[in-house]
Amino acid sequence: MLMTEADHFARWDAFSEAEQQAVFDEFRAFDEAIASRGGEVVGGEALTRPTEARTLRPGPDRVVTEGPYAETVEQLGGFYLVELPSLDDAVAAARSLPAAYTIEVRPVLPT
Repeated sequence: MLMTEADHFARWDAFSEAEQQAVFDEFRAFDEAIASRGGEVVGGEALTRPTEARTLRPGPDRVVTEGPYAETVEQLGGFYLVELPSLDDAVAAARSLPAAYTIEVRPVLPT
């Protein structure tokens, strides 16, 4: 699950402590939604600002550029790796994440 939001970092910085705590409460609700569907959070992290990213471009020299792979107002703020019985369960659980985020839910390739 990839979590993006328009101007994510500026919005987060502008939140009061109470507003930030409310977001953390929603993340805890997400953990509970995963568990209630028989799943588990395998991993996940908040990411640093896009300016900290380095992108390796395609080609034989793999040129490295500073910044994210795409210039966009939406910023990837974090991700979760979860294990659930189905994609439908993952989508249902993702609904408990903060509503300000666009959430992309994508299965990993089988090994």
